Amino acid sequence: MIEWKEKKFQELTTKELYEISRVRSEVFVVEQEILYNDFDRKDYEAIHLCGLIKEELVAYARVFDKGDYYENNPGFGRLVVVKKERGKGIGKELVKKSIEVCKTKFSKQEIKISAQAYLEKFYVELGFERRGEGYMEDGIPHCAMFIIP
Repeated sequence: MIEWKEKKFQELTTKELYEISRVRSEVFVVEQEILYNDFDRKDYEAIHLCGLIKEELVAYARVFDKGDYYENNPGFGRLVVVKKERGKGIGKELVKKSIEVCKTKFSKQEIKISAQAYLEKFYVELGFERRGEGYMEDGIPHCAMFIIP
């Protein structure tokens, strides 16, 4: 069973911040071989959604209010599930929890995400709709997707 925690940047302990950075680096930089600067200063504005099993970080997303990442929409990104926990439905639970955070913490308006293109079907199954042409972000094909909570 996953325990979900939501924290603003200022509430994170140094250990929590280290674990978030470690997991994001492990998945995006090492596993997916994305060469990008993860330290984009957006963490200061985000709600950090952490999924823990026995106090170990296994899932993570950062969630934003309108104007903090996307100009006209709340949204979320940097979704990760550690490799050993994949295939157990945690990714879907993470997306649903991220939507719930947007819905309860921010205005109940349309949520926007920038999804890696290969995950488009995954997000469509969760109720998202793709809009517009695909684009490259950090060297990986992405697409804009939206959902009304």
